Amino acid sequence: MTSAFERRVGELGEGTVVRLSSGESLFKLDSYPGNPIVKPQDIGLTWQENGELKIGAVFNSGAELFQGKVILTPRCHQGYQKGTFFDEKLGIERYCLENYISEIWLLASEDGVHFTRFQDVVIRGDGTDHQDFTYGIEDIRIVRYDQTYLLVGCGKIKPPFKGENADRIAVYSTDDFVNITYHGMIASFDSRNAVPFPRPVAGRLYMLLRFHPNVHLDYLEAGIEQLLDPAGHAEAWQELYDRRGQSLLLEAGDFPHEKEKIGPSTPVIETERGWLLIYHAVGEIEAPICEVYGLSEKIERGYSVCAALLDRSDPTKVLCRARHPIYIPSAPWELHGDEQYPVDVPAVVFPVGAIAHRDKLLLYCGAGDKYIILLTCNLDSLVEYLWAHCQR
Repeated sequence: MTSAFERRVGELGEGTVVRLSSGESLFKLDSYPGNPIVKPQDIGLTWQENGELKIGAVFNSGAELFQGKVILTPRCHQGYQKGTFFDEKLGIERYCLENYISEIWLLASEDGVHFTRFQDVVIRGDGTDHQDFTYGIEDIRIVRYDQTYLLVGCGKIKPPFKGENADRIAVYSTDDFVNITYHGMIASFDSRNAVPFPRPVAGRLYMLLRFHPNVHLDYLEAGIEQLLDPAGHAEAWQELYDRRGQSLLLEAGDFPHEKEKIGPSTPVIETERGWLLIYHAVGEIEAPICEVYGLSEKIERGYSVCAALLDRSDPTKVLCRARHPIYIPSAPWELHGDEQYPVDVPAVVFPVGAIAHRDKLLLYCGAGDKYIILLTCNLDSLVEYLWAHCQR
């Protein structure tokens, strides 16, 4: 019998190649027609404040196929206030959320689009389980490694938006998504968006990191044990940080949509052409790209989805890198919000989870720092587009 997930995958969009007025082409992921697929009120993230119903946030979720179900690991917020602050580095007013400590609520789905709580499993970073970080856990990626699942996220050692040097890589693992083991945090340096490879390559276990504002790739001298016992390998982590000048993989600023910063997003996917790297970028999204998505003007500052291919035998070599995003914020729940779909932070699409199944690539992304959306394409079509149009 064909499962609900298999049927759904067969129906998902293939992505399209669009030609710009300049003559260049771009690849455009398809947005699932039922987006956003998870809204805060779907899983009870609401509260009353002065007699008014407030709606929380569920976004930036890792994803994995486990025993026929799609498992998600989104960060969840409630009871917070929205605010703004002046970003002195950028010279602009930015949105922020105050007075919250994010948790990870595990969700599950038979078909990949309709989700419910998974056995009420919660990962907390509020001091309940440890004192390494106490201001929340965010943006957990799921990486299958041998017979276990690595859960790698960002632990906050300071309140969000309240200062620099607040982010630490936090490592968990699980065999069943019910019993979750905390292995500790990497205390040596400030970083988020850390993504280990699913297997060693040429004897080395590589890991993507974001040292602001760029994407770095380095190997773990102690292999998987360096992740499973961060404190025991503190010296190796410090050495990795000290040599970050040699580990630069992708540099921000090459394109307008990447001018502010870039960072690793989903786990890498091995293909015949190379390792597919999905990453996010922050910058100015120019009008010709916005026109493809039905927008009348450029996005001054937006988070977009980007793609590159790394060499299969030496992933420090970048073979292809798309000159244009493969998806930008364009729907109300991604861009500025509306009465039905308010957003907490505008112009954000942030990929964290990826599932490659049969011929399809499924990206589970945060949208507007409030919702989870699903973007899809034919995996081979995206890889062949990169190979044909984006070689370095």
